[in-house]
Amino acid sequence: MIITGNNVTLDQVVRVAHDTTLSLELSPDARQSMVKSRAFIENKIAGGEVMYGVNTGFGAFSSVRISDDEIERLQRNLIRSHCCGVGNYFSPEQTRAIMFLRANTLARGHSGIRPEVVDKILEFLNHNVIPCVPSQGSVGASGDLAPLAHLALALIGEGEVWSEADGKAEAPTTSVPTKWEPKPCSQVLPAKNLIPLVLKAKEGLSLINGCQVMTAVGLLAAAQTRRLLFMADAAGAMTLEALKGSRKAFDPLIAATRPHPGEAKTARNMLKILGDSSPISLSHTHCNKVQDAYSLRCIPAVHGATKDALRRTVETLEIEANSSTDNPLVFADDGKILSCGNFHGEPVAFVLDYLGIAVSAMASMSECRIEKLINPNTSDLPAFLTPQGGLNSGHMIVQVCAAALVSENKILAHPASVDSIPTSADKEDHVSMGTIAARKLQQIVANAENILAMELLSASQALDFLKPLSPAGAVLAFYQHIRSRVPFANEDRIFSKDIATLREMIENSELENLLFSQVKNLEW
Repeated sequence: MIITGNNVTLDQVVRVAHDTTLSLELSPDARQSMVKSRAFIENKIAGGEVMYGVNTGFGAFSSVRISDDEIERLQRNLIRSHCCGVGNYFSPEQTRAIMFLRANTLARGHSGIRPEVVDKILEFLNHNVIPCVPSQGSVGASGDLAPLAHLALALIGEGEVWSEADGKAEAPTTSVPTKWEPKPCSQVLPAKNLIPLVLKAKEGLSLINGCQVMTAVGLLAAAQTRRLLFMADAAGAMTLEALKGSRKAFDPLIAATRPHPGEAKTARNMLKILGDSSPISLSHTHCNKVQDAYSLRCIPAVHGATKDALRRTVETLEIEANSSTDNPLVFADDGKILSCGNFHGEPVAFVLDYLGIAVSAMASMSECRIEKLINPNTSDLPAFLTPQGGLNSGHMIVQVCAAALVSENKILAHPASVDSIPTSADKEDHVSMGTIAARKLQQIVANAENILAMELLSASQALDFLKPLSPAGAVLAFYQHIRSRVPFANEDRIFSKDIATLREMIENSELENLLFSQVKNLEW
């Protein structure tokens, strides 16, 4: 893959994050742009010009002039002092995505640094030497300073990187180790024949100024959300059949009167997944029920709004992935070095909060459907989906656990971007909290995966009680595939194992691939 500074997409970020066999290199045009920008900076230094972050201190120390013979020490000190991150590390996959985005933005040539800096990031990626980056400590303005400093620390040969753990187990279809442990760079880099980077003027600052942490984590969460949107439509279709719901709410005439793109797409998805009719749907053609509950009838509105939120989020994150976010920015062709605020994470923070709210709402609707399935007053099925209620509790606590995750998501969905706190002696007086928004979104998506796994579990159990009537279309294929892995529960068992199995089938795209094999042209 060639790094140009432009045209990075969601799918490319996902690929770099997970494909450790991928080779990355800097494009000739980007290299030339960086060379020109660097020459402009060096001419300014030689002429004695004072430039922020090049030969001055940082933040509130911006008025302190640094002598030319201390410029390299200044950059090392910056990286070391900013390594204040705490908490769990980002995963190696997340960190690979962060490195990829940082390399791409520096390749745009507006940072005034040498191409060798991007070469070093790509060399680490190509050797799968991934820095250990703590996930907490960024306020999302002046860039993701603390986490990016930990990334830069490894590039200069200090700190820790991920290494294969002793006694590791190999995944059956890949050479990527399934277990990792942190090891000092001083041990790993010599073994990989990697020489640490020696930072020159401005290069330490350029490595940590930007929103690549929140953007990378957000893009990977967006990719998970895209998969969940298809699973939500499929789970909703299964539940609709299990509750003998109507297909009428998905008529294209309805969506045409309210032309939100996601609503029409969802309605089309639902009809494709359900098929025109099934033995179940034909059995209640003349029933007295006039309308289904909102959690069935309003699937196009809610799932559709989530699709629209995801597209808006991906659009913003892809713009950010191909942006220059350093300070100051170098415009060699225009003869300017401009201080700016492109490192502020607000555009990213807003959409990450927005997507978190949307995914929370979608998962809440899934829990509503689970409740309808286990409640005999709304389902006409055995209470809690067990044939011997009382002796068995059935799916009683499946719904309780889903409700707990929905409630947790309500708390997590509170926007991080509405908060700010002054930092750096009030020099940096407004910040975005975008990385907190990204981390919250990651947990919301994980909770939503579990909730949808629970709905698939309950919907499959419910369909068993309708036999000999059966669903049709992709719902039947989904049901049969789930039953090949998770059997009908005639009596109580440890349902957390079933939920874990179904979540794994969602995470590894097993169910998504099955759906795509059954239904063409599904939309998000």
